[in-house]
Amino acid sequence: MKTIFATLLFIGIALTGATAQNKMTKSDLTHVVLFKFKPEATPAKVQEIIAAFEALPSKIKQIKGFKWGTNNSPEKLNKGLTHAFVLTFDNEKDRDDYLPHPAHKEFGKIVGPWLDIVTVVDFTNQAK
Repeated sequence: MKTIFATLLFIGIALTGATAQNKMTKSDLTHVVLFKFKPEATPAKVQEIIAAFEALPSKIKQIKGFKWGTNNSPEKLNKGLTHAFVLTFDNEKDRDDYLPHPAHKEFGKIVGPWLDIVTVVDFTNQAK
């Protein structure tokens, strides 16, 4: 009985996650941020920066989705960029409200001195 309950619970959680993924609409705006840290950025400093970035969705209501990871592409085309962050907004207005938000500005002060390269690309899904 416990096994059946655990299986049903797992399926329910998986379906909830799949439903959340499918709630993205054509008008959603995706904000992609790529970092290359300076050599003097210690692993502890990088973790501190990641934690500060991860805290932004709890401080800025316009952030609809957030995920991040480190480069693991075998193509070796990352040009030294090691960390990718993907934020989702309902629309361009929400992204535009996020950019000058005090919490985002404060994060910029934390990360700025440690960045060698930062690249940002925003887009609205155009796939058919």
